[in-house]
Amino acid sequence: MTKTPVYMMPGLAANPKIFEFLKLPEDYEVFWMKWINPKKNETIQNYTQRLIQEQIHHPLPILLGVSFGGIIIREIAEQIPVKKLILVSTVKTHREFSPFFKKALQYKLYKFFPSRAMAYVDLMEKFAFTRRFKQKMKLYQKYMDVNEKHYLDWSIKTILHWQQNDFPTTDFIHIHGTKDKVFPIKYIKEPVIKIENGRHDMIIFKSQWFNRNWDKLLS
Repeated sequence: MTKTPVYMMPGLAANPKIFEFLKLPEDYEVFWMKWINPKKNETIQNYTQRLIQEQIHHPLPILLGVSFGGIIIREIAEQIPVKKLILVSTVKTHREFSPFFKKALQYKLYKFFPSRAMAYVDLMEKFAFTRRFKQKMKLYQKYMDVNEKHYLDWSIKTILHWQQNDFPTTDFIHIHGTKDKVFPIKYIKEPVIKIENGRHDMIIFKSQWFNRNWDKLLS
């Protein structure tokens, strides 16, 4: 039996392990995508073209993207035919950015973002004073290890400069948590499936919701 390919793109700085708890039906085959190093001053269109060439090997795939990965699969769908987009904890257009993102672009605050902060996670974990904080740092180390400075700087600048006015022309589903602090739900336009108390990292911590609903999400 030929299985339907599902390609999954993680969020900013995240590795594909964020998808490890997702269990899709047997007639779907999952392919984890990963970040590649951007070239100097590379456009998002050229970057996604290289991703397609290197990592997508099936016609009409289903694409799932989380956070910045959602923006990436949106751009991929502008270049190749896809069967469906599943957008998780992300935005459909730049109009769904919060005022903070707009101010960050207006005043070029991205030049001052601490893109190397992830390099200090080991140190923070050692000096954590509470068990909960220590556990969060361990999870951060496990899932957020794509921390090369050029990649992070390029990603932050690319997100803030992203211009997409229209909803995807292909079939899509947008799934968003009501407690998402990166992309607050009040700025997200319909159509959207709202996950109560879902945070920006709900692809990990709400994985059972996804596993219960794959039949409806993929059909």
